[in-house]
Amino acid sequence: MKLWKDAGSALQKLRSKRPLIHHITNFVTMTDCANATLAVGASPTMTNAVEEVEEMAAAADALLLNMGTLQHWTVDAMLLAGKAAEKAGIPIILDPVGAGGTAYRTESVLRVMQNIPVTIIRGNLSEIICLAYKKSGVNPGVDNHEKTTVDSSLITKIAQLLGTTVVITGAADAVSDGTHSVVLGNGCPMLTYVTGTGCMTTSLIASFAAVTDPFTAAAAGTSVMAIAGEQALADGGNAGPGSFHQLLFNSIYQFKADSFNLYGKVLIENGTK
Repeated sequence: MKLWKDAGSALQKLRSKRPLIHHITNFVTMTDCANATLAVGASPTMTNAVEEVEEMAAAADALLLNMGTLQHWTVDAMLLAGKAAEKAGIPIILDPVGAGGTAYRTESVLRVMQNIPVTIIRGNLSEIICLAYKKSGVNPGVDNHEKTTVDSSLITKIAQLLGTTVVITGAADAVSDGTHSVVLGNGCPMLTYVTGTGCMTTSLIASFAAVTDPFTAAAAGTSVMAIAGEQALADGGNAGPGSFHQLLFNSIYQFKADSFNLYGKVLIENGTK
């Protein structure tokens, strides 16, 4: 299908170009995000000092903003980097970790969204619903607490409300730019036993966003993580989270352009199974 052909072409371009991905990200998962970025073929920088984020963002090919370990200076750094990225014309990818958990966290994410043009937002259903409907205090922690099933109509509506490309990851992953929507069927339960697989997915999306359009980048980055998880599990990752974690990076590194077409599963596209 066209989506997988476009994703495969983007992967080849990514590995040829080796784009620089500027992360202002979660301290808990920073190393894994850097390693996932390297494994897929891009180059990470984890620069977060307020004094240098503008310069770094201006030199990068994509900017990733992750709210995971929110500090008093985090939003200032993100806004400075975001304005520099906007001026440079590079994509900005937002991971609203824990949005909805506290008023401060939710307000901080919304402030970023209101002041810089976010290209792609990736989060779990709880986080994304919080942003779409401006809820707060409803999602303690970083795990999904929503029981709603993600379908193409829901993800399309949310993308339209937020005015950008949206990725919801979970038992089924969904992507929409408000017009084109897909529900994807890859993944494995072991991904939930390794902290940071969501953050790493955002790093993969940002890597693709540096070389292709937002919808293709969102679907490609999400699918690389989900398919790599399946392959890591099949290669011996079922022994436990430690083995799975190691094999996951191998699977991302070994991912090929035709892996999308061979293993990718689209359950629903624009409302059609």
